[in-house]
Amino acid sequence: MRTGGNPQALFLSPWQVIRDIGLLCLGGVLCAVGVNSILIPHNFVTGGITGIALIVYKIFPFLDPGVIYLLLNLPLFALAWMVVGRRFFVYSILGTVALSVSLLFFHFDLQIEDRMLNALLAGVILGVGAGLCLKTSGSQGGTDMLSVVLLKRFSIKIGNTLMVLNGLVLLLISVYYSIEAVLYTMIVVFVSSKVINLVVVGLSQRKAVFIISRHWDYISREILKDIRRGVTIIKGEGGYSRKEEKILYTVVQLTEIGTLKRLVHGIDPDAFVVISDTLEVINYRIGNQPHW
Repeated sequence: MRTGGNPQALFLSPWQVIRDIGLLCLGGVLCAVGVNSILIPHNFVTGGITGIALIVYKIFPFLDPGVIYLLLNLPLFALAWMVVGRRFFVYSILGTVALSVSLLFFHFDLQIEDRMLNALLAGVILGVGAGLCLKTSGSQGGTDMLSVVLLKRFSIKIGNTLMVLNGLVLLLISVYYSIEAVLYTMIVVFVSSKVINLVVVGLSQRKAVFIISRHWDYISREILKDIRRGVTIIKGEGGYSRKEEKILYTVVQLTEIGTLKRLVHGIDPDAFVVISDTLEVINYRIGNQPHW
């Protein structure tokens, strides 16, 4: 539960709200197209909270699936309010409504016969749709909300959480559907989880860079001036030579890596450079996570 500190602002600005609502609606439309035009016509199974609702419906057929879905979502909405914040809670409600309305009105006939191609396309469409909603600091309800909670608490990638949760649900409902349908749906889940990670992080992925060079002072000044990124100078010592070394540490955007490498090579072709991926970076200037 959130304690102390300033409460999360409900909205950022009017233009930000308009942009976010637009993305929530667009994401809902894309997901509706994926469901109505691919998943349903080709008898693919569904995972997440919807899949769990179908299991409950199979056991208790006198209950309406829509009511079951709503009841399963209620504790997740409460968890989102307590752990993530008000804006995420409100945007998730809007995202859920946008998806529900879109499912009623958007139906397209995609002339693709191959089931593998349909599974791949569905994964891409659903991944982009869900990813756009998550980019707004909201979600479409269900396991999307739980994945954001786990990201906030344990820094687990959203796509990875969705893949595991949906995979577990698919295993549970496989007793009611053909193995072939479940396997095709697992392809949809895998592709969509990867696309979600790409959409949420995308080109905003940050790279951590270590640089060891005898021209460390010149390189650090050029990074500050040309790339306009902060640099931390770490005192080190060579394991073999026992000479004192200065290690530069900086975090840059994926699109800035090429510029940084050219800069370092132009100053010191013999510099030792290590570039590694980051899971997430939290900072008002270089951070790459939506402000849930």
